[in-house]
Amino acid sequence: MHPQTAESLCLPLIDLPSPRTVTMLDGSSPQAGKIWKKTSLTFSLDGKQMTKTFLICNTGSHAAILGLKWLDAHNPEIDWNTQTLTFPHAVPEHVAIAKEEEADKNPLEGVPSEYHRYAKVFGEEEFNKLPPHRHYDIGIELTEEGPLNSPLYSMTDAKSATLKDWLRDELKAGKIRPSKSPISSPVMFVPKKDGSRQLVVDYRRLNNRTKKNVYPLPRPDDLMAQLRGAKIFTKLDLRWGYNNVRVKEGDEWKTAFRTKYGLYESLVMTFGLTNAPAAFQHFMNELFKDLLDVCVIIYLDDILIYSKDDASHTQHVHEVLKRLMENQLFCKASKCTFHVTSVEYLGIIVSDKGFSLDKLKIQAVQEWPVPTKVKEVQSFLGFANFLCCFVANFSHIARPLHNLVKKDIPWKWEVKEQEAFQNLKDAITNAPVLCHADPTKPYFLETNASGAALGSILSQRQEDGRLHPLGFLSESFKGAKQNYNTHDKELLAIIWSFEYWRIFLEGTLHPITVFTDHRNLEYWKESCTFNQRHARWHLLLAGYNFQIVYRPGKQSGKPDALSRQADHANIPPADQTMLPDPVFANVALVLPEKELQRQIKQSLDQDESLEEILQFLQNKSKAPPSIKRAFKDYKMEAGLLFYQGQIVVPDVGTLRTDLLRIFHDSPLAGHPGRQRTLELVLRNYYWPGIRADTYWHVDSCETCQRIRKPKYASIPPQPLELPTRPWQHVSYDMIVDLPKDGNHNSILVIIDSFTKYGIFVKCSKKLKAPELAELFLEHVWKRHGMPKKTISDRGRVFNNKFLKALYKRLGIDPHFSSAYHPQSNGQTEQVNPSIEHFLRAYSGVNQQDWTKWLPMAEFAYNNAVHSSTGKTPFKALYGWEPTLTPSNVPTDVPEADDLAQTMEAQWKEVESALRQSKQRMIAGEDRNPVEFEVGEEAWLDSKNVNLKTLSPKLTKRRLGPFKVIEKISNRAYRLELPPTMRIHNVFYVGLLSKVKRDKKRAFKNRPPPVTIDGEEEYEVEGITDAKERNREWFFRVKWKGYGSEENTWEPRENLKNAGKILEKYEKDMRKKALDAAKALRGGQCRKRRTFSIT
Repeated sequence: MHPQTAESLCLPLIDLPSPRTVTMLDGSSPQAGKIWKKTSLTFSLDGKQMTKTFLICNTGSHAAILGLKWLDAHNPEIDWNTQTLTFPHAVPEHVAIAKEEEADKNPLEGVPSEYHRYAKVFGEEEFNKLPPHRHYDIGIELTEEGPLNSPLYSMTDAKSATLKDWLRDELKAGKIRPSKSPISSPVMFVPKKDGSRQLVVDYRRLNNRTKKNVYPLPRPDDLMAQLRGAKIFTKLDLRWGYNNVRVKEGDEWKTAFRTKYGLYESLVMTFGLTNAPAAFQHFMNELFKDLLDVCVIIYLDDILIYSKDDASHTQHVHEVLKRLMENQLFCKASKCTFHVTSVEYLGIIVSDKGFSLDKLKIQAVQEWPVPTKVKEVQSFLGFANFLCCFVANFSHIARPLHNLVKKDIPWKWEVKEQEAFQNLKDAITNAPVLCHADPTKPYFLETNASGAALGSILSQRQEDGRLHPLGFLSESFKGAKQNYNTHDKELLAIIWSFEYWRIFLEGTLHPITVFTDHRNLEYWKESCTFNQRHARWHLLLAGYNFQIVYRPGKQSGKPDALSRQADHANIPPADQTMLPDPVFANVALVLPEKELQRQIKQSLDQDESLEEILQFLQNKSKAPPSIKRAFKDYKMEAGLLFYQGQIVVPDVGTLRTDLLRIFHDSPLAGHPGRQRTLELVLRNYYWPGIRADTYWHVDSCETCQRIRKPKYASIPPQPLELPTRPWQHVSYDMIVDLPKDGNHNSILVIIDSFTKYGIFVKCSKKLKAPELAELFLEHVWKRHGMPKKTISDRGRVFNNKFLKALYKRLGIDPHFSSAYHPQSNGQTEQVNPSIEHFLRAYSGVNQQDWTKWLPMAEFAYNNAVHSSTGKTPFKALYGWEPTLTPSNVPTDVPEADDLAQTMEAQWKEVESALRQSKQRMIAGEDRNPVEFEVGEEAWLDSKNVNLKTLSPKLTKRRLGPFKVIEKISNRAYRLELPPTMRIHNVFYVGLLSKVKRDKKRAFKNRPPPVTIDGEEEYEVEGITDAKERNREWFFRVKWKGYGSEENTWEPRENLKNAGKILEKYEKDMRKKALDAAKALRGGQCRKRRTFSIT
C-alpha cells in the first residue's frame, strides 16, 4: 500500500518485527529498499468483505496492490476485456435447512473393497429407521416441578415454509410426534458456516431445571496425545449424530417444542439438550471401550482409527465397522476417509509428522474483518482460542483483546488492539507443525516467567538432532500470584508446565530436562523447605523424574518471548524500585556504548595505522601469503573491525578515553583498580597499547586518588578451608556507623566463599538476631539453598543464642574470626573497603544518599574479576558475563546441551584458582617510602584530620592535593595548607602520596571544608534559585568544586558568610522583577517599587 493511501484513510502503521523485502512483478525491488511498516484494511470486493495486511511502500500510481498470494488464495475470475474481477463461487443467501443426510447415489463409493461386507453401515435402506431403545437412552430428570413455557418466536414467510417442510420430514422419519405436554420450548433458526440455517429448539429453560450429567468429554489435546507413532489413519463420520440415541421411554414429553403449526415432542436425543454431549460420549465410549487409546479415539460422533502399519490398520477398521453394524449405527461414505497418512480431525491436520492447522481455518483467520464491537471480539477470540496450542505467546498477544471484553470496560479500538488483532492473525497463519510425543525419547521443558506471565515449551529431539515443539503454554499471573517474587514465579512456571503436560511427563523413561534462566532453581530440589507453598510444590513434583538446568536468558529466547510480551503492560505490576534521578543523571553522563560503536565505525578509515588491514580485508584473495598470515586474526563484521573477536578501537579523537570512562568512571563500573578495569575493557575491545593506556587512566583518576586508602603493611588474611561448589561456605560482616538514610545506617555484607559473589543488604546497626535470620532466608537461602558453613566475626548479632540454635537446627557449621584479628574472616574484610570505596566515589556531600548507590556498588563488585578466581563473581556463579551497557557486539552463545559440562569445568577452574590463591597468601611486602621534590603536589591522608563529617567511612580518604614547600627529612615534609586548616603543616611521609595527572582530564579541585570556630563550612559558588517555605526563605546553593547534582536548599542563616553572593543574587532578582513589571505596563512604570527578600 502506498504511504499516502494509508495516511488518507487514517490507518495506524505498525512496526514489522524485522524488515521485509518485496519483489515487484518485473523482479525488481522498490527503490525505497526494505519495508519497515504494515497496516490492516477491511475492504469489500465484488460484494465480499475481507480484511488484509498491507506492507507500506511506494507502489507508484497504484493506491494498493493485492499481490500474487491473494490471487492464489481467492482464485478470482478476471475479465481482461472489461478489466474486472469477480468471485465465481459466492454462496447465495437462502433460508434452507442444511440437508446433512441426503442419500448417496452410490453408497459404497470411496469405500475400499475389503470393507464392502459392511455395506449396511453405508447403505440407505436402514438409515432412515428410528434407532432402538438401549441402555444408553437419555433421561431427563427435573430438579423441580412447575411451568416451563416460552412464547413463540416470530418467523418470516420463508422461514415458516422451511419449518413446515422440516416438520413433515421429521414426522415421516419417526423422530418426532404430536404432543400434549404441559411444558414446551420454542424453535428458532441458527446460521451455519456454509450459509444455510439449522433449526434448533431453545431448551434453555428446560436445561436450567435439568439435573446435570457430569460424564466427562475427552480433552482434544489428550486425544491427540494418543496418536504418537501412528502412520495410517481412517476417519468415520456418524449419520444423525445425537439422533442415534433415543429419549428414555416416559421422558419424551419433557422434550416438547411449540411451533405455529402445533406442539410436538422428540423421540430421539436432539441438539440443545444440556446432557446430550455427555450421554452420547458415554454411549460411544462404552461401545469401543476396549479399543480406546489402542487404535481408536472418539470425540462425540467423530471416530478416528489409527495404526502404525497397513496390516494392523485393516484389522482395526474391520473391528470398528463390525461394532457399528451390530449397534445399528451408520456412516456416510462421502464424509469418511480411509487409509490416509494425513487427515483433518477436530479442526487439526493430523499426520505421521505431527499436527498442523487446517488451511481453511487459516484462511478464515486471514479474512476475518476488524471487529467493531465487543461481541465481534468475543467471536474472534472464541475461534482463536481453539488454536492456541499452536501459537507461542498466545495469551500475551491476545491480552489487549481479552482486556477489551472485560465487564465495564468501554469500547476503545486503538493501535494497541489493532496490533494484537493483527499479530494474533499472523501467529495463527504461521503456526508451526507440532510433533508427536515419543515416550521412548527424553523430554525437554523450557520455562520462563516475567512479572506478568509465564511461558513454556515442551520439546523432543527429532531425527535432525534439533529440538522440535510438542506444544506451547502461555498463562498470565492473576490474583495473589502477581505478587510472587521472581524465584517463586519461575518455579510456578515449572509447576504449571508439569501439570499441563502431565499425561506426557509422568513416569518417563528418561529424566526430563527443565531449562530455566533463573540460576537459583538449579538447587531447588536439594534445598530445605521453610514455607507451606514450597512444601506443597515439593509434593506436586515428587512424582516426576526431572532435573533443572540453568540456561542464560540469551539462550532462552522462545519461552522468554512467551512471558515478556509488551501487551502485559495492562497488568498492574508489583511495586518496583526505580533508578533514582541523581543516579540516572550520573549514568547518563557517560556516552552510551552503542553510540561509541557507531563512532568507531565512522572513524576506522581515519586511523592511518589501520589502512593496510582494511585494504587486506576488502580484497583478501589477492593478498600475498605473508600478509594473510599477519592479518589472519582480523575480520570485518557489521561494519566493525575485529581482532581475535574484540572490536578494534581506532586512535581517533577521544574514542579510547571515552571507552575507559565507561569501564572505569561510570557508576556501573565503580572506579575499579587497574586490572579490573583492563578486564572490563578487554571483554569487547582492543587496541595496541591498551594495557598501558588503561593503567595510566586508572592511576591518574582524580576520584580514585582522593578516595583510595593508602596501603600500609598489614597482616595478611588467613586462608580458610576451601568449598567445592557455590554457596557451600558463606561469610558475613557488617559495615556500621554510616550516615542514617531512612532507617538504615549499616550494610550487611554476604560473600560466597567459592565464587566470591557478594550480596550487600542495607540494614540497621541495631539489627537483632531474628532479623538477621530473616535477611539470611530472604537473600541467601531462597536463592541459593542452605550453606554448610558460615564465617563471621564475633559481633553480638552473629554470636547470639538464637542464631546458634537456628544454625544447629539447619545443620550449619558456624565459624567465628579470632578476637582482635578479623583478617581470619578475610572474605568480607577485603570486600568492605571496596564498598566504602564505591560509596565515597558517588555519594553526595551530605553522605546521606548512600543507600541508592548500594545496588550499583553490588553490581560493580560482582562484575569485576576477582584476583583469587581469575573470573568475575557473576560469571563464576552464573556462567556468563553481564553487559555493562547495551551493545551491538555480536556474541556467540554456547549450546544449551554443553551448559552442564561448561559449568562443571568452570567450577573446577575456580577451585584450582582458589587453591593457588591460598598458597599465595603471605605476609605483606615491605614498602620503601616515597620521595617528594619541593614544589611538587602531594595527597594528604585524611585519617588524622578531624573533618566532622557524618561518617568517616564515606569521607574522602585523601585531602588536597597540596604543594610541598619544604623537605624536613626523608621521612617528613611541610605542606602549603589553606589558612582555614588549623593543624600543624609538617607530615610523616607515610601520610603522603603522589599526585598523578592526566592532561586529557582536568581535575575538579574540590576544596576541603573550611573550619571556622570549630565548625566545618563549604564555599558557596553561587545561588541558582529561591523559594519561601513557612514564611522563611530558602536558597538553592551551588557549592564550589561540586556538580549541580549536589546543590542543596539552605536557609538564610546558613549563608551569613556568603553575604556578597547573597546580595548579588537579590540584586539580580530585583532587576528581573522590575524588568517584568515594565514589560507588563508597556514600559511605563507608574510607581517605583523596591524588591527584597525578607
